[in-house]
Amino acid sequence: MRIQDDYNLVLFDGVCNLCNQAVDFIIRKDKRDKFKVGALQDSEVKEILKDYTIDENYLDSLVLIQGDQVFYKSSAALRIAKDLGGVWQIFYIGILLPEAFRDNIYDWIGRNRYKWFGKKETCRLPTSDEKKKFI
Repeated sequence: MRIQDDYNLVLFDGVCNLCNQAVDFIIRKDKRDKFKVGALQDSEVKEILKDYTIDENYLDSLVLIQGDQVFYKSSAALRIAKDLGGVWQIFYIGILLPEAFRDNIYDWIGRNRYKWFGKKETCRLPTSDEKKKFI
C-alpha cells in the first residue's frame, strides 16, 4: 500500500522559510488528518517523485499528490485549502481564475521566496509531535 493512497502528500522545499511556514499552517489546520508532508530534498520523497516521473531535483514549487494525481503551484495550494475544509475551502474559488494567471503570481512569489522570507541551511527536523505528519 502506498502512503499516497491513504493521505494527500504535500511536498515542499525543506529549506524555504515560506514553505516551512505553509507546512506549519497545514499541520495545525489538518483536523481530519488528510495530509502527510515531506521535504523535496528527503530521500524517501525523491523515491515517490520517481514513481510519478518527476525529476528528483525538482524544487520549483509545492507538489500535491492525491493518489495517482499530481498538482503543482497554485493548483496544489488551492486544492490543499479545499481539503483543509472549514473556512479555508473558500479560497478554492480561486480555481476559477485562469491557471496561467494564478501560476504567474505563484512563480513571482517563488522566485523571490528566499530573498523575502529567507532560507535555512538544512531541512527542518520535525518535532516529536509533528513526526506523525511527516513522510
